[in-house]
Amino acid sequence: MSIRQYRPRSNRRHGISANQNLGLYLLLAFAIAIQISYPLVSGDALRYVTIFTVITGALLMLAHSLLSYGFRYFATFALVTFLFALLVEILGSKTGWPFGNYVYDASLGIKIAGVPVIVPFAWIMMAHPVLIAARKTVPSWAFIYGGAGLMVWDLFLDPQMVAANRWTWDVVGPHVPFQPEIPLSNTAGWLFAGMGLIALLNIILPKERRKAGVNSTIPDIFLGWTLFSGVVGNLFFFDRSGIALLGGVAFTLWIAPYLFVISFGKPDLLK
Repeated sequence: MSIRQYRPRSNRRHGISANQNLGLYLLLAFAIAIQISYPLVSGDALRYVTIFTVITGALLMLAHSLLSYGFRYFATFALVTFLFALLVEILGSKTGWPFGNYVYDASLGIKIAGVPVIVPFAWIMMAHPVLIAARKTVPSWAFIYGGAGLMVWDLFLDPQMVAANRWTWDVVGPHVPFQPEIPLSNTAGWLFAGMGLIALLNIILPKERRKAGVNSTIPDIFLGWTLFSGVVGNLFFFDRSGIALLGGVAFTLWIAPYLFVISFGKPDLLK
């Protein structure tokens, strides 16, 4: 008679399942593939690619948040970010504060009080990886680092959307360098609105991952892809070398401390 060691099924869980992990990476690949198709299409196809880029990116980050931090994080993050973004965008489009005066085009679909429903999902798409980076890099000042992350992302986003006529600006006063169609107030608005959102999320959301949660590789890849695609797209497909330079330098300076922390650990001055 032999004796076999019995290990309960629940004790063998060290992470998400293989199928869940595969699903996340397939969704990541699909989200990136849609973005790659952006400069290759036009007309209605471009409009659909724009919308699906946001939807798949937001779904990817929501799925990662659920599998990494649990249902409470997922539900709170989704609701708070959506409502915060919607209210800020309504305020911005109605009053011109904090971004400046702008108007959304009808091509982005269903609107709430003049703001396309898809827009808050773009905030969801970027707020999750930016929050993770901010918490790991400078926990005590996460709101500043996170706000800056959303600001530098917009240096790529806004020119692309304005060029496609998804929204238009009334430029009064100084404009963003290499972006005469976008007021400098938009960059300042993104910094302060981003700081507000990240500060709120940092306070109310759990900071520890689930014991069986997934790591941050997927949002890290997404941040890296955002930088790479922003530079390559503007340089080789959109003929906007100035935007590639400005956005590339700004995003690189922002992400460099985070890459250092996850590669070599946190130095004392960032603790």
